[in-house]
Amino acid sequence: MNHSHVVVTGMGVISVLGNTLQAYWDGLVAGRSGITRITQFDPSEFPCQIGGEVKEFDPGLYTDRKEARRMARSSQFAVAAAVQAVADAGLPEKMPNPERAGVVFGTAIGGIERITDGIDAMRAGGYTKVNPFVLPSGLPNMPAFVVAYQLQCLGPNSTVTTACATSTQTIGEGAELIRRGAADVVIVGGVEALIKDFAWAGFCAMRAMPVNYNDRPEGASRPFNLDREGFVYSEGAGALVLESAEHAQARGARIYAEVLGHASSADAFHMAAIDPSGNGAIRAMRWALKDAGVDTDAVDYVNTHGSSTPLNDVMETKAIKTVFGEEHAYKMAISSTKSMIGHALGATGALEAIACIKAIETGCIPPTINYENPDPECDLDYVPNVARPTVVNVAMSNSFGLGGQNACVVLGKFNETAKEGSGESSL
Repeated sequence: MNHSHVVVTGMGVISVLGNTLQAYWDGLVAGRSGITRITQFDPSEFPCQIGGEVKEFDPGLYTDRKEARRMARSSQFAVAAAVQAVADAGLPEKMPNPERAGVVFGTAIGGIERITDGIDAMRAGGYTKVNPFVLPSGLPNMPAFVVAYQLQCLGPNSTVTTACATSTQTIGEGAELIRRGAADVVIVGGVEALIKDFAWAGFCAMRAMPVNYNDRPEGASRPFNLDREGFVYSEGAGALVLESAEHAQARGARIYAEVLGHASSADAFHMAAIDPSGNGAIRAMRWALKDAGVDTDAVDYVNTHGSSTPLNDVMETKAIKTVFGEEHAYKMAISSTKSMIGHALGATGALEAIACIKAIETGCIPPTINYENPDPECDLDYVPNVARPTVVNVAMSNSFGLGGQNACVVLGKFNETAKEGSGESSL
């Protein structure tokens, strides 16, 4: 039961397309790829030598430089995106009512590179050479901590770590805190920042990444194409400010959209492979629509998981047809922003939800670029190659991750005349 309408009032982005919300959105609408040859280590020995790197990032723009040096890169990204989102929402950087402000943030991997640095230091010179901040800075809850610390959010605080479904779930869990009256404002989102050789080694060993696009990195992420080879690993962060509609309206905030509903599910199938039946994805989508109180025919746009892997894209296409029925599935606009930004693991759900919200706000749907050689098994309208002006009232964002973690969020235009606490959708 919805006790309160949950709205989005602010967004912040650190991405391979740029380090502001506007730069990110402009890149998506332009159909620009942020995938390049890796520069953070020498990738020459690897079969895949490309990925999505955040360029020209300065953590000192968002937090004290001494504090930043103690943070893993992922925590630096998280605090930057959160500070942007709070400013975008028109809130002061220190929460005016801190006990009514919460944080739900997530990461798939976190700052594990700090821990590997500590292991290397200990093995080279003994334990006295280990930095005392090695372990705390590498913990997966550090992004949620640094956001709460920077913004002085003293209310509920939680970390979600569900692989690629992470930050889609943070939006849902943050919305629940507001629905049940535990907070008025919740900063949600996700982050990933691990462009490291050992991560590349792991994914290359899994044969999960493309190997034939090292000379054309921008063409490597090609969801729904017959010749897709795998996901393109990237980094980034996305943060959203959620508020109760009552709280947002009382302070005269601009409202981007409403979080109508959400859900998560488990495949319970395999630690790395998706369930080809798509049943877990189907459950997540159906439950999210039920939670939102939205009929399938009301959904205008789906931002897919669209990871460019051989199995996922077919499974997701079939799951969408099952949930929406073939007639509406073929009418809907569907796209994969991963074609431009790659797969930022724990950050990807937040970045894709932000793309949905901007589509609702602007009436423009970002494309699926590199759509050149359609897979006959993937035969929906993927908004090929060029952004499309379209009125979007309701959008869905899908995230499916390692370990069979599925999450889905439904977002929609906010009806300013909706009554607080009515228990009904504002649409």
